[in-house]
Amino acid sequence: MLTERAQILLKTLVERYVAEGQPVGSRTLSKYSALDLSPASIRNVMADLEDMGLVTSPHTSAGRVPTALGYRFFVDSLLTIQPLNSKEMSQLEEQLHADDPQRLAANASQLLSDLTRFAGVVLVPGRRSTAFRQLEFINLSEKRILLIIITAEGEVQNRVLLTDRAYTPSELTRAANFLNQNYAGKTFADVRRLMQDELQQLHQDINGLMNLALTAGSAALAPNRDDLVMSGGHNLLKVNELSSNMERLRKLFDMFEQKTSLMQLLDISQRAHGVQIFIGGESEVDPLDGCSVVTAPYKVNGEIVGTLGVVGPTRMAYERIIPIVDITAKLLSSALSFH
Repeated sequence: MLTERAQILLKTLVERYVAEGQPVGSRTLSKYSALDLSPASIRNVMADLEDMGLVTSPHTSAGRVPTALGYRFFVDSLLTIQPLNSKEMSQLEEQLHADDPQRLAANASQLLSDLTRFAGVVLVPGRRSTAFRQLEFINLSEKRILLIIITAEGEVQNRVLLTDRAYTPSELTRAANFLNQNYAGKTFADVRRLMQDELQQLHQDINGLMNLALTAGSAALAPNRDDLVMSGGHNLLKVNELSSNMERLRKLFDMFEQKTSLMQLLDISQRAHGVQIFIGGESEVDPLDGCSVVTAPYKVNGEIVGTLGVVGPTRMAYERIIPIVDITAKLLSSALSFH
């Protein structure tokens, strides 16, 4: 446990370092902490904080900077959240109203980048395995049938089936009625499982058509991969702590290009409720070692479907970034649910 004055000095040190980007000395701490302490007392507290791994001294300076552990203590115990100003709120609300979901994700990612001056990321959920609401078969030619699938969400998918024989209109109607009456509201995988026995009892004449329909329907409504929408990666080139290490920067941009590690991190965040903060090595993603990732899940009609966040240096204004991420997630949820 830290004493109250150690907490005040650590909070002051983090805030000054975030604001100025320079190691913080005892004179600065004395000026900004409002504590009536001698320089020697401040140095003693700093030495204790250093022993605890919360701050470190760069070789070239008498001042100190926070470690990842120091930022973690600050975020968990000392942070005072800064509400967004009315201009920022207006900017978010104007850009995140009900619209095409793909464009909304792009808007959210761009806004996160614009407001934080770091990289904004949004994990867009791929389609999960979808249930159908209604099927219809239409004869196109002797051995070509159009399968029309209406999903539970109202999306329409068409697939052409190539059959080994011609089907009469009454056979097509009977097959569609059978599937609609018995299986509407289920996924094609469920239907295939449930129909294993019934297919044998059905008239052999429409068995072939049923199997073709189930295979085509499964492919049409198969889950697709999540995707990552990213904006403002170039902003990180302007961050001294990152741009001074070209090898680290290259690895970071390789990771942005590959997307996989970042998507896995955002996927983990999706299982948590509310804002998650990964500082430095906590993400267990090597290129993010000098970075922090602030994430929040977003929902559609109350169900978590994706995650968004900000990637920036560990030296970021957490008190400002956290509410930006949190409110963007809430507004995106609201816009998607309305849509």
